[in-house]
Amino acid sequence: MNQIQDCFYIGKIVKKYGFKGEVVLKLDTDVPEAYQEMESLFLDLSGTMVPFFIQKSLFQGQFMRLKFEGVDTEEEADKIIKKEAYLPMDCLPELEDGQFYYHEIEGYKVIDSVKGDIGTLITVNDNAAQPLFEIDYRGTEIYIPVVDDFIEKVDKEQHILYVKTPEGLLDIYMNPQEEEDKDC
Repeated sequence: MNQIQDCFYIGKIVKKYGFKGEVVLKLDTDVPEAYQEMESLFLDLSGTMVPFFIQKSLFQGQFMRLKFEGVDTEEEADKIIKKEAYLPMDCLPELEDGQFYYHEIEGYKVIDSVKGDIGTLITVNDNAAQPLFEIDYRGTEIYIPVVDDFIEKVDKEQHILYVKTPEGLLDIYMNPQEEEDKDC
């Protein structure tokens, strides 16, 4: 049985469609077309990952109309509305060189082109309007917007994220005395 930590979030069941148990899944992905051919997915039902098998689907951009096996009435569909949908990690599409999934880079060392080693990437916070790298710098959290122009390179073999932050951004987090000590 899959655990939530073995899966990635794909979207949320947002509403019913019709009266025969069909529902609409709002996909939360940059490449929704990569998931057109899903045969099943997991729904988080009160902390338990429950598999749902897809009888038929209709792909419509960021939305998919789904008919699950065993969900045949409005009442059954009501039970899964607003439930989060997940897929196993091995269903993630392959990425091109230089691209990464947020979960892949957690724990990476972060090196800035000017400041050098600025700590360890804790996580990528994508709950805000602008996703942020959350970095632990000697017990202080540093936040760097996830912007292509700031990312120089991702070294997956060495687990290093190379960034080039705008002038002054890191200064708000770093103690001036630390900068002097670094120069010595």
